[in-house]
Amino acid sequence: MLSVLDIFRIGIGPSSSHTVGPIRIGKRFVDSLHRDGVFDDTAVVVTELQGSLALTGVGHATPKAVILGLLGLEPETLDAGEADVLVARVYNDHVLLLGGQKEISFNPDTAIIFDFETPPDLHPNGIKMTALSADGAELRSQIYYSTGGGFIASRAQLLTPLPDDIVPTAATVPHPFTSAAELLAICATEQKTIHEVIFANEDAMRAREETVSALNRIADVMMACIERGLHTEGTLPGGLKVKRRAPAIWEKLHGAPPSNEREQLFDWLNVYAMAVNEENAAGGQVVTAPTNGAAGIIPAIIKHYCVGEGTEANRKNIRKFLLTAGGIGLLYKQRASISGAEMGCQGEVGVACSMAAGGLASVWGGTPEQVCSAAEIGMEHNLGLTCDPVGGLVQIPCIERNAIGTVKAANAARLALHQGHHSKVSLDQVIETMRQTGLDMSSKYKETSQGGLAVNVVEC
Repeated sequence: MLSVLDIFRIGIGPSSSHTVGPIRIGKRFVDSLHRDGVFDDTAVVVTELQGSLALTGVGHATPKAVILGLLGLEPETLDAGEADVLVARVYNDHVLLLGGQKEISFNPDTAIIFDFETPPDLHPNGIKMTALSADGAELRSQIYYSTGGGFIASRAQLLTPLPDDIVPTAATVPHPFTSAAELLAICATEQKTIHEVIFANEDAMRAREETVSALNRIADVMMACIERGLHTEGTLPGGLKVKRRAPAIWEKLHGAPPSNEREQLFDWLNVYAMAVNEENAAGGQVVTAPTNGAAGIIPAIIKHYCVGEGTEANRKNIRKFLLTAGGIGLLYKQRASISGAEMGCQGEVGVACSMAAGGLASVWGGTPEQVCSAAEIGMEHNLGLTCDPVGGLVQIPCIERNAIGTVKAANAARLALHQGHHSKVSLDQVIETMRQTGLDMSSKYKETSQGGLAVNVVEC
C-alpha cells in the first residue's frame, strides 16, 4: 500500500507531473546506467518528450527538470535557486555533469526533443531516454511515464499487472483497504478514526517518530511556502506577465483593523492559497498536495484552521489533518488518477479540494462517515473540471482555481458536519464518476493547452 508520504512530496514548481516527475525520471535513468555498467561509456543522452510533456513542457519547465535529473539531483533535496544556476550553466556551456560525476556534451536545444507526433499509449506523459556511446552505439534506451503527483513508472512497470491472487497491502500493513467502504468498515470494526487507521498503516512502514518527523517537515515546508508567497512581489516567469497578487491582498488584510465582515473569510483562504501557487508558478519549493498545480488548497486550510502558536496540540491537529487527507488521496491514486493529463483538473484541484474537506472535517471532530461525506462533496462539485492552462503555464486559471477550491473545501466540510444522515452519494461512487469523466474528457482539456481558456485567451 502506498504511504501518505508518497502523496505529500517535497519538490519544486511549477508542476508535479511535468517538473518533479521528469527530475526523478532523469535521476532514475542515470542510476540505471550505473546498474547496467554503461555509465562510463555514455557520451550522449537524448530525451524525447511525448504527449502532454511535449505540448506544455516549455511552460511547465520540463527541459529544466530533465537536466536537473540528469545532473543527479532529487526534487526533495535540491535548492531551487541553485538549480536555476546549474541549468543556466548547461544552456550556456553545452556541457552536463552526468550524475554529478562525468562531463558529457549536452546542448539542451538538440538533446531534448519535443515529439509532438508520437502519442504515448500507456499514459499521456511519456519520456523516452537514450544513452549513446562516443561512436553512436545505443547503450540503453528506456520509456518512462510521469503519472501525476511526482509518481513515475517505467513502461515495463505499467505493462506488468499484479497477479489477481495478490493483495499488495495485506502483507505489509495491518489495515489494508482499496475503497472508502473498506476504510469505513475498518474504522467501525477497530473503533478508530480514519487518521488512526492511516497512522497504524504508516507504523508498519517505518518507526512512528520518523512518520511524525516527516509530517512535521511537510507542514513546515507548506507554511514556509505561504510566507514566501505573501512577501514576494513581482511578475511571474513566462510570457503572460502575470503579477503576483498575494502580497497586496495580504498587506490589506494584515494592515486593516479587525473586521466582523463574514466574507473576509474568503480573503484569508484566498490569499494563503494564492501565495502557494504563485510560489509554485515561480519554481519555488512546494509540497505536492496531491500535485503542484493544486498545491495551495491543503496548506491554506491548514494555515487558517490548524496553525496557532506552534504548540504540540496544534502539531497534532496538523498531523491528524495530513493523515486523513492523505488517506483520502490514496483512494484517488489507487482507484482513479491524480494526473491532470489523464483526468483534467478534477484530478488535481478536485482531488485536493476533496482531501482538504475530509481533513478539515476530521479536525473539526467529524465521524469517519462525515469525513468521507466531506470528501465526496468536495469532489462532487468539481466533476468535469478541465485542465486548460493558458500558454502552458501553471498560472491561468490555476492560481485562482486553488483559491476557489480552498473555499469549496471549507464549505464541503461544514455541509458534511451539518448532515445528520448518510449521504446519498458515496465517496467511492464519486471517485469512480471522476475516473469515468476523465476517460470521456477530450484530450484538448487535459493539460495539452489545445482547448478551453488556452485557446480563447490571447497571450500577451
